[in-house]
Amino acid sequence: AMAGEGSTFRLRCSLLGHGQDVRGLTRGLFPEGGFVSVSRDRTARLWAPDGLNRGFTEMHCMSGHSNFVSCVCIIPPSDLYPRGLIATGGNDHNICIFTVDNPAPLYVLKGHKNTVCSLSSGKFGTLLSGSWDTTAKVWLNDRCMMTLQGHTAAIWAVKILPEQGLMLTGSADKTIKLWKAGRCERTFTGHEDCVRGLAILSEMEFLSCANDASVRRWQISGECLQVYYGHTNYIYSISVFPRCKDFVTTGEDRSLRIWRQGECAQTIRLPAQSVWCCCVLDNGDIVVGASDGIIRVFTESLERTASAEEIQAFENELAQASIDPKTGDLGDINADDLPGREHLKEPGTRDGQTRLIKDNGKVEAYQWSVSEGRWIKIGDVVGSSGATQQTSGKVLFEGKEYDYVFTIDVNENGPSYKLPYNITDDPWLTAYNFLQKNDLNPMFLDQVAKFIMDNTKGQTLLSTSNQFSDPFTGAGRYVPGSSSGSSTIPGADPFTGAGRYVPGSASNAVTPMSGVDPYTGMGAYQSAAAKVENIYFPKKDAVTFDQANPTQILGKLKELNGSAAEEHKLTEDDLIILEKLLSATCNTSSETPTAQQLQTLWRAVNWPEDIVFPALDILRLSVRHPTVNENFCSEKEHGQFIILLLKFLNPKGKQANQLLALRALCNCFVSHAGQKLMMEQRDEIMTQAIETKSGNNKNIHIALATLTLNYAVCLHKVNNVEGKAQCLSVISTVMEVVQDLEAIFRLLVALGTLISDDTNAVQLAKSLGVDSQIKKYASVLEPAKVKECCRFVLNLL
Repeated sequence: AMAGEGSTFRLRCSLLGHGQDVRGLTRGLFPEGGFVSVSRDRTARLWAPDGLNRGFTEMHCMSGHSNFVSCVCIIPPSDLYPRGLIATGGNDHNICIFTVDNPAPLYVLKGHKNTVCSLSSGKFGTLLSGSWDTTAKVWLNDRCMMTLQGHTAAIWAVKILPEQGLMLTGSADKTIKLWKAGRCERTFTGHEDCVRGLAILSEMEFLSCANDASVRRWQISGECLQVYYGHTNYIYSISVFPRCKDFVTTGEDRSLRIWRQGECAQTIRLPAQSVWCCCVLDNGDIVVGASDGIIRVFTESLERTASAEEIQAFENELAQASIDPKTGDLGDINADDLPGREHLKEPGTRDGQTRLIKDNGKVEAYQWSVSEGRWIKIGDVVGSSGATQQTSGKVLFEGKEYDYVFTIDVNENGPSYKLPYNITDDPWLTAYNFLQKNDLNPMFLDQVAKFIMDNTKGQTLLSTSNQFSDPFTGAGRYVPGSSSGSSTIPGADPFTGAGRYVPGSASNAVTPMSGVDPYTGMGAYQSAAAKVENIYFPKKDAVTFDQANPTQILGKLKELNGSAAEEHKLTEDDLIILEKLLSATCNTSSETPTAQQLQTLWRAVNWPEDIVFPALDILRLSVRHPTVNENFCSEKEHGQFIILLLKFLNPKGKQANQLLALRALCNCFVSHAGQKLMMEQRDEIMTQAIETKSGNNKNIHIALATLTLNYAVCLHKVNNVEGKAQCLSVISTVMEVVQDLEAIFRLLVALGTLISDDTNAVQLAKSLGVDSQIKKYASVLEPAKVKECCRFVLNLL
């Protein structure tokens, strides 16, 4: 039974099993009341409550990592795995997925370039991982779907929020980021050191803890509601009690703290320097893991409390612990000024208060327990730390953990340098890199290497995995949210008056593909009784922008040519050449475009951006012709062609150019060469194109939706998971801002095409919350195609 408010936690049991630091804990789903622990000893262990007494039994031990295991989470049950799965992350850069009854992994997720130090699971089988490589990754089953890039240092904490599509990451760069559908929506600043842990309070609020020894409570909207102080050193983990806002924290000050109504209500000291992790079980009991390799469970329930002998043994162990004064956990200690044992006759004023006394030249530390009304000895304060190696892995340097961080003075009066070192590293290589990094004389190599070996007493581990590979990932990866969208105020339409050439004025006319055309709704009338048939998706062919008025386009080109600077002016012959190209590509003549025509067009599309739009429009129309498509999209030419079009997608540029560049990209999909190029450059193009959503121009939104649709058509044919994930993220992001129903319709067709015949894509769309985004379109009256298409998509979700 849950005990009443203000009652005290006492030891329930101590569990031995792990050989080294226990680094991660999570409550299990199966068996009920159990939990999973992971450790530096490279194993994960599943513990079940012991029916007869107050303890737990180790059900089984899981191995799959070749190095320390640093984090763990449970993936909720699915039809395939009704007992859920266990995910663990390690210093070997991998994530292992286990079933609850097999000691070997079901599969291994590879992709991170450094230690995986945090995991969180969401609905529909999604898993979020955070790593020292500065990225977080979203996985679905055994595939990486997205990489979240934006932090500048290790990501120590990740959490998937209850509202679909929202994710949080906390980093050694001192910030927390909120991601929606794979794009960074907001950055929370306030912590003064590495953020180490996150915990969810509700859909609107969460907690974070950090190396600055504080806990902060935040609103999703960005506001910091409260800061809690109590710990005297790094806080490593935070966990929330079920059904309330109270929480527990653990840290480097040897303590577990219980917080009620925003106050630290109880402090429990442990006989270990680093209390790495904690989790709260369904019954409200707290499990903690520490650097001594022991798991301890604390409870408020009297029937689950340990026997008097066990509690006495725990207190004796605590009393014999040696506390290093240099950690600062007990404040500045001056042994000469300390009172004697008589000082313990005075009661303490609050729970967890510490008091130091001197007895026979020895300094002892005590802590006040309010519930028991007595001082409990928490250890002897020793002059030097006798605990470098036991607490190994706790030294932080530039946001990463090392076994040692040495301070090296090269000469008396010069600066001192920090040298981080792991016992898995090679001392000579480390010394060499250290001298290189700090521009120091290579003649110190022997000295520095010898210094490392002397000070680590020659300790090396068997494994020589190179954990500290380059923390920066290669280019060309999908980076959602890497560039911040800039919203430009939609300028007035630059073209006025009737009869003038306005690029894309007749934007919505799309030539029918085959049979019933979903874009104009021709032939879509059916009697109410007939079953509505899905004529919308999966779409098989690209959608192009074909509407053209060559006379107007050429008229505008001539007019602007008249006012162009000398170096840009086209001759009369050039204009005739472009006229021929237009008639060749708009099917008014049967001639094939020539190389000369394409060179002239290339000169025209490189005009200054305020007059280039008629030339861009000619490009938009001509790229549909196989010869032109092959010319601009082939291996030789395509680099410059793409650079040119991407340049026009800048949201700060002219809207006419953004529109025509998007349409030209859409039209590239008509031929094989164009499709190949569009798919190769997908990352770049999509990342740039999505920025054009910021101007509220409906024609631009329709073109952007069409580009997404054309990508969906290609991705439906090849099963490219990262591509589909990026496309889904774009659809979800653009849906938020688009009002125009034609654009919405095209996004719905794109969505339907992407998720047709692909259960992974369906799950990913659900986890991004796309179904809740599109529900409102199921009741649109006009045009009927929006409602019908939306309902077909919802049927799949």
